[in-house]
Amino acid sequence: MEYTKTAKSISDLIAMLQERGLTISDVGKAQDFFKKVSYFRIAAYLRPLEQNKETHSYKPGSNFESAVALYEFDSALRMLAFSCIQTIEIALRSSMIQVFTEQYGPFWYSDERLVNNKFNHVENISSLVQELDRSKEEFIKDHYLKYGKESFPPAWKALELASFGNLTKFYFNFSDNKVKKQIARSFAIPQHEVLESWMRSVGGLRNCCAHHNRIWNRNLMDSPQFPRKLSGPWLTDFNFPTFRLYAALSCMVYWLNAVQPDNTFIKDFKALLAAHPEVDVNAMGFPAAWQNEPLWK
Repeated sequence: MEYTKTAKSISDLIAMLQERGLTISDVGKAQDFFKKVSYFRIAAYLRPLEQNKETHSYKPGSNFESAVALYEFDSALRMLAFSCIQTIEIALRSSMIQVFTEQYGPFWYSDERLVNNKFNHVENISSLVQELDRSKEEFIKDHYLKYGKESFPPAWKALELASFGNLTKFYFNFSDNKVKKQIARSFAIPQHEVLESWMRSVGGLRNCCAHHNRIWNRNLMDSPQFPRKLSGPWLTDFNFPTFRLYAALSCMVYWLNAVQPDNTFIKDFKALLAAHPEVDVNAMGFPAAWQNEPLWK
């Protein structure tokens, strides 16, 4: 099928939205907004205002400013979530390098005798080699200058350059579950299988944040596991959708508390919600009594 639609100017976009029933209180501000944010980026925040998903007509009383406020909330939420993930990622990277290296030496990650799946191992190594070849870090340049590129750098150099996705794949494919459990328990998580599910969930959310994608009401691809009891403050009510943001954030908050007990994530998150009373937390999967949960107090 041939695509025949033509591009619209900013003025045309604003006129189209008004024709569909959307109130725009300040056209000048709307024009300035569209100079910085494309239509299809803000469209995701306009959809909750639609009364007809085919014609895209808007509910009575809908206004452009409420969609912009939701967009701004989501943007701030992404930055807050990404800051949390960054702390978690650095701690996970450090723990893997330290614990695996102490047990199996500096080149454990390249040893196919220590993996569950050799095909996945080849893929993981190939991805890491690409990261190493692209790197401009001085420490890796100096390493290759001194030792050549015929062999791998030690884990404390190589894994600093691995993407979060590749780092977690090395963990998933590692065959010594006892050592993997040691890392999980360093974060007050009892089993490595639970930690792996959290890695997948957090990794998916990390990708959304890194690519500036909407996270507010997104269905995340990987649902984390939820142990009924953990050693730190945790949840008591598990009646919520595990594919929504609340599930991923709950795992992140618990994990962050283990890494950095004096963090201010919950305080900052509640302040963000207070600044945006128009946000429906139910769309993020938050249960009605979420603020009474030990984890979120």
